[in-house]
Amino acid sequence: MNFSTLFARALLSIAAPAALLAAPAPAVAAESADLAKVQAHLKAVQSMTANFVQTDGKGRSARGTLQLKRPGRIRFEYSGGDVLLVANGSRLTFVDYQVGQKNSWDLNKTPLGMLLSVNPILKGNARLQPSGNPRTIVLRAKDRNRPEYGTLILAFLRSPSAPGGLMLYGWTAVDAQNKRTTVKLSNQRYNVAVSEGAFTYAEPKKRKRS
Repeated sequence: MNFSTLFARALLSIAAPAALLAAPAPAVAAESADLAKVQAHLKAVQSMTANFVQTDGKGRSARGTLQLKRPGRIRFEYSGGDVLLVANGSRLTFVDYQVGQKNSWDLNKTPLGMLLSVNPILKGNARLQPSGNPRTIVLRAKDRNRPEYGTLILAFLRSPSAPGGLMLYGWTAVDAQNKRTTVKLSNQRYNVAVSEGAFTYAEPKKRKRS
């Protein structure tokens, strides 16, 4: 299994990092204001494109491009074209062309479902974690009605020119085996035209056994 495959699957099996959960909570007033900022950012972003780099705990990296369009659509395309992770509004599909296989899940039963909704509800579903940097907001988000679907730890940078004054910098995923995968974004572009065709894919061809 190649590195890109492992990284893509990490998005589907996420648990909260213990160090973040153990950290003291920010002051209530500051937390409320920053949660409102994140809510405003997510509500203002109807589409986004970006480049990404994913790095595992051993320092191995894979690159690709990201396209997002609310409600419920996202595409992670890895360099080389062998691996895709695509949500079409209702289903999240992982496609591995290298082995000729795909798997599909109900989008709302994954951590991405809440954040890709038309108006993500953070109150009761998310809380801030100390970042150690006043320019950064770190958010731990989990659907309280579906805690078994996992947790996302997202990092936002304060940026006056970005929607809601924030820019999504990236996130960290930690799976059930405590394996950490970090995603960093660059060249973020908000509310740009994204074709509906971005959320379709060619069916993988099953490889014949020799």
